[in-house]
This record gives sequence, C-alpha cells and structure tokens, in this order.
Amino acid sequence: MPLNKTEPDRTDVINPATGERTGTIKISREEDVKSAIDRAEDAFSDWASKIPRERGKILFLAAQEIRKKQNELSELLTAEQGKPLFEAKNEIQGCAAVLEYYSSISGTVRGDFMPKSDYGYSFTVKKPLGICGAIIPWNMPVLIMAWKTGPALVAGNCLIVKPSSKTPLTSLRIASILHSCGIPEDVLSVLPGSGIEAGSALAKSRKIAALSFTGSVDTGNIVEKLSCGTGKRLTLELGGSDPMIVCSDADIDSAVAGAVAGRFYNCGQTCTAVKRLYVMEDIAEEFQRKLKEKISQIRPGNGMMRETKMGPLIDIDARDRISDLITGTRDNYDAEILTGGKIPDSPDLSNGSFFEPTLITGAPKDSRLFTEEIFGPVLPVAVVKNMDEAIAEANRTEFGLGASVWTKSLKNSFEATEMLDAGIVWVNRHLKIPPEVPFGGEKESGFGRENGLSALERYMKEKTVIITP
Repeated sequence: MPLNKTEPDRTDVINPATGERTGTIKISREEDVKSAIDRAEDAFSDWASKIPRERGKILFLAAQEIRKKQNELSELLTAEQGKPLFEAKNEIQGCAAVLEYYSSISGTVRGDFMPKSDYGYSFTVKKPLGICGAIIPWNMPVLIMAWKTGPALVAGNCLIVKPSSKTPLTSLRIASILHSCGIPEDVLSVLPGSGIEAGSALAKSRKIAALSFTGSVDTGNIVEKLSCGTGKRLTLELGGSDPMIVCSDADIDSAVAGAVAGRFYNCGQTCTAVKRLYVMEDIAEEFQRKLKEKISQIRPGNGMMRETKMGPLIDIDARDRISDLITGTRDNYDAEILTGGKIPDSPDLSNGSFFEPTLITGAPKDSRLFTEEIFGPVLPVAVVKNMDEAIAEANRTEFGLGASVWTKSLKNSFEATEMLDAGIVWVNRHLKIPPEVPFGGEKESGFGRENGLSALERYMKEKTVIITP
C-alpha cells in the first residue's frame, strides 16, 4: 500500500508486522496545544464543580463501553502497535479496570477535620489543580493513557493527552468513548503529534498545572528542563533495566515461566520487563536448559494471527538496533547465543520488524546488555555465587524501576525487598501491576507515582480553612 508523503500536517500510522498503513492522522502543532488549553480553561469550572462521584460514574460507564468494544479495540491496537491480539485484549481490559478503580474511589476524595480549641475549627479541602497534561509512549498506549486519565479526571481536572504519533489510533478511539459517556470534549483533548512541537508545548506552558510523562530517560530530561520555572508538578516514568534474581531454593519451573513471560511480553518493549537475569550457580545449568527450551518454542508472527505469541518490534529501526547489539556482543565478547539472535528469514515476515526471541549467556556483567535498557526480545543471563553478589549486580545500573526475586525463603525475600534499589519489587512474580498499587521508579527511572491513591493525590491541591466562631 502506498504511504502518505504529500501532506505535511498528516502522518501515516504503520503496522509494524506488515509495513502497511493502518491509518492516517493529523499532526498537532504548538498552536493546537495552545488552543486546547484555551478551551480547557473555559470548560474547567463546570467540570470541577461536579462532585467527584459524578465524575466517577462517567468513568464507570466508559469502562463498561470499552469492555463491550474490546474485540474491535484490540484489533485496532494490534494493527497499529503490532502486539498479539491476546496481549492487546489484556491491555484494553486493563484500561477498563483502571477506569473502574478510579470510579470506585471517587467518593473518597475528602479532606481532614481538625478541631482546635484555641482557634475554632480547622479543616482541609481537596481541589483540582486545573489543566493537566499527559505524554503517552507507544509501547502500552491504552493502559498508560488510563493511568493518567483516570486520576486526573476524577480529581476534577481538564487533561490534554499527547499520544505517540506511532500509536495514536486506539487512544483517540478510547477518548471518543469517554466523550460519548459524558466527558466534555474540551475537558479531555487527545492531540497526536511530535514531542518536539506538541510535547514541548505542554512542558513549557505555565497554564499546565501538572504533567505526567512516560518515555525514555533522554526525553524525560528534556521535559524536566523545559518545565523548569513553570511551577507545574511533574511525574516522570523513564524506563528501567529490571533485574530478576533466581535463588537456589526457587521453584525453577515457575521462575522459568516468569522469566519468559516477563521478558517477551510485548516483544520485550515494556518498561518493567525482565531485562537482566541473575541465577545462582548451583542451579544455573538446569535453569538455562529449561529456559532455552521455553524460549525456543516462541515464534514471532503477525499479531492478528490467533496462534502468534510474540509480535514485531515497533519499527525497522528498533529491529536493527537490536540486531546490531547482538552482533556486537557476539563479536566482542565470549558470549554464547543459546537460542535466537537474528532476524527471521521467513518470507511471510519479511515486511515486518521482527526479531527472534534471544537468550544469551557469557556477556560481561558491565556490558551494554546489563547496564542499558534494551527494549526488545533479548534476555541476558549471568551466573552469581550468592545473594550479596546478585543484589550488588542488580543495583549496578542507574535505573531503579522494578526488580524481582524468586525464592521460597522469607530471609531472601526480606533481604531483596529491603536492599534492591527499585520503585517496585516483586517476589515470585514479575511485570503485573494492579490499578490499586502505586507504580514508579527511583534514580534515572524517574519520580512520582502512577496508580492507586498516590496518583490521585498528585492531581489535587489542598486548601486549609480555619473558622473562628
């Protein structure tokens, strides 16, 4: 299919499995962001005046509608992002669950009452911040949109969402469902566009009271600099290089299954994916043998095919970066690729950005595979002698998003959860995060929290009232 190259204000959304066009969208510019902010200013008062439970009811209706339309939404998400249909459906259901959660707690928005005999009566009230912004990545566009939209809207704010221009279509469709269920269009605007124009406009605007960004460390640093001096609250989720530690007493089969699911879900393009695996030396041989067997059974394919378990990378550039990394690791170190390690040679995959699921061992623990965030289907394994070495290696990077430890020992569990530098630590699982649980990172992985009451609090301000009779 010929791609659209003639209209400078429009861009094609490409299916990474086929290289074909899924849709065409208008690119939002700085003036579009400013216009949306002006409209939101006019809409804010009416929306903020609704009681939180009324706003929550609208989110619940939207969640119901999303569940009704989950099949068509899943197909659209797969067509623009590439992930298998079952993963797309999980994400759509996750979006609905997040909206349902914030609907369920909407009636809990309240302040505190503090009787003071020497002053009279004191109390606090929670108020919305005003106009907020959200910048959404391409890897989990629908779920992360819900993470930011749910608390912002329940708190009474207006919200301007900038999805990635690679994957805007499902986000636009979700927004239309929210509008049809009662969210005014000027309260929630979705403006696909580049980070250089639309994203920068959100970061620089003094009228944006809070901005939540999910993306790379480099882009997050730019957002932080552009926001400096504007007075806005920032939430930055900047990715990670999550370690997984497998102890000698772990249930090996469960840990193998957890490593496979935690690494190759969404073709490894998840911030909290298992990106580094540290296994104790006394179980390393058995663990690697079973891990290789599981990974070698995964066949990349078009996400629209029901049998597909892993889709493509987001684009050809991403695929080539992974390919170059594997080639460089193999050539420069005494590393062994146990399975995978190349672009598939199947003719029916030739137009997509596919890469084989890869298990690699023997790379130095200070190589790029272990120190950088590798956004793709590559799992490096390192052998360690004990828990102290495992935790030291896990904490070696500048990232601090997630981590997991697999063990039957309470001692190991407590030691790992206490010592690992991460915003979230799992024991005997990895990756899944329910809506009630705060999520965010440390160090270069950012600051602030998505999900739970923590996110709701970031979208509200507190006013203190003192009454003297």
